[in-house]
Amino acid sequence: MFIAFANQKAALDSSRRIAPRGGFTLLEITLAVAILATMSLAIYRFVQSNLTALRASSDANAADACYSGLRDLLTAQWQSLPSGQGAITGEPFKLNDRQRDQIQWICGSGSGLLTRYAPGQFTVSLRLQPENNKSDHLDLGFLRTPQDDSGQETWVPLIKNVSSLQVRYFDPQLNSWIDRWTNALRRPWLVKITVGRTDAAEPWEAIIPLRRTPF
Repeated sequence: MFIAFANQKAALDSSRRIAPRGGFTLLEITLAVAILATMSLAIYRFVQSNLTALRASSDANAADACYSGLRDLLTAQWQSLPSGQGAITGEPFKLNDRQRDQIQWICGSGSGLLTRYAPGQFTVSLRLQPENNKSDHLDLGFLRTPQDDSGQETWVPLIKNVSSLQVRYFDPQLNSWIDRWTNALRRPWLVKITVGRTDAAEPWEAIIPLRRTPF
């Protein structure tokens, strides 16, 4: 009797050992969920960092395009000024330890005035101006003033939120760069424009050759 009972118990234990498992334990499910969450977070961070890099690259390219357009605009305008007219003058200015130089010239309608339908002559100034009365942000643009006082001044912003504007003139007689140009009878050979950028560590700089006029 005892032997028969022992044989039945051994058979039952053996069937339990070889019986297949019917599902996952709670620990296994928890580990699987944790692994999936970690992988999902890693993928999300990877995609987010790439999107941020692409957005920053796109913004930088757009800003660089604005400065390239400014260089092309100034080059086209200054080189097209007629000999004997369109005098270029400039003075250095500084406000709150920020360079705010100004250069001005005389022109009619065209690329420098940004309109072909304005009659008469205008004094156009490349300068910095606050975005509005309550803002510390400075915009770089053109201030257009009719010479015959027939209309009001108009402001044309070109680049938003810059920190400084420095203008230098190359005088061939001195063979050096100077910070002002007051001789309306002749023009400098080169004009160097340096703009402090709020979106970049290094300032933007362009050297623009002008058409030479007789001394």
